[in-house]
Amino acid sequence: MSNTSKDAKVHRFLQVHSADNVLVALQDLKKGEEISFGGQTISLITDVASKHKFAIKPFGVDEQITMYGVLVGKASKPIALGEALTTGNVYHASSDFVLGERKLNWEKPDTSAFEGRAFNGFHRADGSVGTSNYWLVIPMVFCENRNVNVLKEALDEKLGYKKAKSYENEVESLISLYRSGKSTEEIINADLKSTPVEASKTRLFPNIDGVKFITHDMGCGGIKLDADTLCGLIAGYITHPNVAGATVLSLGCQHSQTSTLENEIKKRDPDFSKPLAILEQQALGTETNLMQEALKRTFAGLIEANKNARKPAPLSKLCIGLECGGSDGFSGISANPALGYVSDLLVSMGGAVVLSEFPELCGVEQELSDRCVDVDTANRFMHLMRTYNARAVADGSGFYANPSPGNIRDGLITDAIKSAGAAKKGGTSPVTAVLDYPEKVQRMGLNLLCTPGSDVESTTAEVASGANIVLFTTGLGTPTGNPVAPVIKLSTNTKTFQKMPDIIDINCGTIIDGTETIQENAHRILDYVIRVASGEEQPKAVQLGQDDFIPWKRGVSL
Repeated sequence: MSNTSKDAKVHRFLQVHSADNVLVALQDLKKGEEISFGGQTISLITDVASKHKFAIKPFGVDEQITMYGVLVGKASKPIALGEALTTGNVYHASSDFVLGERKLNWEKPDTSAFEGRAFNGFHRADGSVGTSNYWLVIPMVFCENRNVNVLKEALDEKLGYKKAKSYENEVESLISLYRSGKSTEEIINADLKSTPVEASKTRLFPNIDGVKFITHDMGCGGIKLDADTLCGLIAGYITHPNVAGATVLSLGCQHSQTSTLENEIKKRDPDFSKPLAILEQQALGTETNLMQEALKRTFAGLIEANKNARKPAPLSKLCIGLECGGSDGFSGISANPALGYVSDLLVSMGGAVVLSEFPELCGVEQELSDRCVDVDTANRFMHLMRTYNARAVADGSGFYANPSPGNIRDGLITDAIKSAGAAKKGGTSPVTAVLDYPEKVQRMGLNLLCTPGSDVESTTAEVASGANIVLFTTGLGTPTGNPVAPVIKLSTNTKTFQKMPDIIDINCGTIIDGTETIQENAHRILDYVIRVASGEEQPKAVQLGQDDFIPWKRGVSL
């Protein structure tokens, strides 16, 4: 990254890569301002909002625009020197990719600061180590969602797991205002003071972090691919190191059969020995029979699961999911590179990281495929990328349509710009494996997992593949969490961190502000990860009970 010495002091702009022909505004720049860069003085001919880009050379129609050292778009009309890049003058473009030579040399970071460090986790029979200890209640099909919720109502508070945060007092205030005859406008303008609600009673099972009740809208009515991958996804959660055991509710006649689930569990853990209750409503008959059996089997499983306590484990037992959502123009120059450095630190210490969201790797395929450890791995990555994009195009879209309105508003005007920044989360280490959804991580190092760009679907998949902690960067702010894996939220800018302190854990905007280097920020992140993995800290998503779970539906409904 480069800047001029004068403007670097006030952090007005940034050139991310020496080959880039655009600059990123680090603060709002006004039309007429003069920018000194590369031996020339550039007079801005338009306003340039913070996080957006402006031209450091004139562009003709269809001329290539480079950022992060790669092709990220082309000019749809002439762009003048000092003009802001917008969706009105730029269109998405990315380079093609082919099988190239292996580029496996990388500079490992200094890990001495973490030498001898460990975390206190839950050791499982298969050798994995959990950062939490949850019991899972999950349906095979959406028909059982109500029964899952009935179990939640019966168990959650009684076992001491009901979240303290509630808005019941605010509702009481609104009822009081209504009964006192206040107008609609007075109610809307009323100051509702948030009153803390008493926390749940002490846990009955102190070594169990919670019972997680998951619902979804799949299991029947779709194609066989979706039914089978749902079974694989659920198996990924049941065999997950953060899960002590599970209660599975099946109707009986659905496409996602329990026999398929059992096969998927064996694929992931041939010697599976966790407590597992699979109950079929059509076999048990009445709802009362189903609920009573589920309660007894769940309670018995909790007694066994509570016998497992935290014990020290090396950092090599960490598997971190790398995620982003609500991204902005700073994502690729602050939080994502910081995660990339964390990734390199963990890989250097023998751990695993998972980089997903394949639509957000568009334009960096060549670099990632060249980093794959062997030709077969590279070919698999390229095949999955091409197949996925072709399927999206056939449905009337493509990777080019990935940026959301919020992404575009905050500087990510093409998918290639968004992707080049998103890929920074994966660091610089070789790609040890490429996984198709919902496969399990089997090799330590950097794993690429085929998922959608949708952050909840992708986070859901990363955890199913084995991520026992997820690092999630956001520029605009998002409350996304996961039922069984702690999701640590990192802001790309200080403004969002200060605006949304109830959902964001770590500020990476310090990198933009110039008060912290990428390496310093990464060390702070990894320190926090170790505390979370040991149960010493609870990320905001866990505190708020953000238990987001969305399976990826790849096919049409039938």
